[in-house]
Amino acid sequence: MSVVELGRFLDDLADASGKAILPFFRAQFGLDDKARGGAPFDPVTEADRAAEVVLRKMIGQTFPGHGILGEEFGSERTDAECVWVLDPIDGTRAFIGGLPTWGTLIGLTRNGVPVRGLMHQPYLGERFTGDGKNARLRGPAGERTLLTRRCADLGQAILATTDPRLFAAGEEAERFRTLEGQVRMSRYGADCYAYCMLAAGQIDLVVEAGLKPYDIVALIPIIEGAGGRVTAWDGGSAAGGGRVVAAGDPRLHAAALKVLNP
Repeated sequence: MSVVELGRFLDDLADASGKAILPFFRAQFGLDDKARGGAPFDPVTEADRAAEVVLRKMIGQTFPGHGILGEEFGSERTDAECVWVLDPIDGTRAFIGGLPTWGTLIGLTRNGVPVRGLMHQPYLGERFTGDGKNARLRGPAGERTLLTRRCADLGQAILATTDPRLFAAGEEAERFRTLEGQVRMSRYGADCYAYCMLAAGQIDLVVEAGLKPYDIVALIPIIEGAGGRVTAWDGGSAAGGGRVVAAGDPRLHAAALKVLNP
């Protein structure tokens, strides 16, 4: 499949998942808690499951030799050269609350390296795509290239994280609080949308912990394609999830790492 054909297939996946999800948004739907043994609330909706079923079916029909790793239905052939990494609704809590800061994440890895990514927000009609070299936004205002903002100084930076309670009590939480104390402004609760706003030059820094691969793989090619950097706190690959730091400016990324991994 050519690059153009792959792009069209990604669009088809986004269209199909959006059609599966939107009837549930700001409507009544079934809700389950995936948490076990007193763990924090971990919601999953009918919309999550419906979208992932559609995505898996389309990928299986088009690329039967590819692997799939999805949030709701586990993994298939993850030892394959190419593996699709899916989060049908990243930001399920926002979805439940009727807030449009959720999105469908569709990533593709080759030999474990994220090579294509798409974040689709069907309610707003926005589609963020990237291949690690270029990134684009298509939406109601048209299409444009995504470029991160130049910001080398923590004191001038806007930081985002989904929830400050993501960080484990003790050293991890203390490192985050130290970093947050050095930035100009911080915002909470945007999930995948914060990373896309970083790629669009609106946010400078996103710092999180406890992520799964499906939370971040699709976003890496978008941010890197827009000129940013995404790594683990220790500077290694972020593709496996865990503790992640993304910055629009490589100089800001280096400054953040010094605080998070002294």
